[in-house]
Amino acid sequence: MRRTERYPVEGANSLWHIYKTVPFWKVSKNFLVIQTARYTPFLPMKNWLYRQFLGMKIGKETSFALMVMPDVMFPERIQVGDNTVIGYNTTILAHEYLIEEYRLGDVSIGDRVMIGANSTILPGIKIGDGAIVSAATLVHKDVPAGAFVGGNPMKIIYTAEEMAVRQAKS
Repeated sequence: MRRTERYPVEGANSLWHIYKTVPFWKVSKNFLVIQTARYTPFLPMKNWLYRQFLGMKIGKETSFALMVMPDVMFPERIQVGDNTVIGYNTTILAHEYLIEEYRLGDVSIGDRVMIGANSTILPGIKIGDGAIVSAATLVHKDVPAGAFVGGNPMKIIYTAEEMAVRQAKS
């Protein structure tokens, strides 16, 4: 189960209420910072931009590949551990605007995690240390530490224990 806070709205769908939920200037600044970082090939500079201007918690030696898209409205709700790789064009969301409500949730990505290209991580998700997320995966529930997951919808392909057995055999 994802850990999200739910905020009901009345009248028009929740996206019409966007600037009641997050200031316009915050979204504008975040958009400019994220677009700059998405095209920057210098990994330390990306991490600095994310930490300094977006309030994201980024561990040491973590790598955001080209075109990664952190949440533009609530990036401060994203935390990534040490020595993690976020693959090309991955989207990390900390919000979702629905018809009758919007939801916010922290995203926690552990240490030594590998997230494949074109994946989407939904709000309220925790990805444990050492996990591997296959390319093009929709991460809609927590990923246990050391697990290998993939697909849409995401499924556990191997647990940490099964991975250890496979590695011992090879």
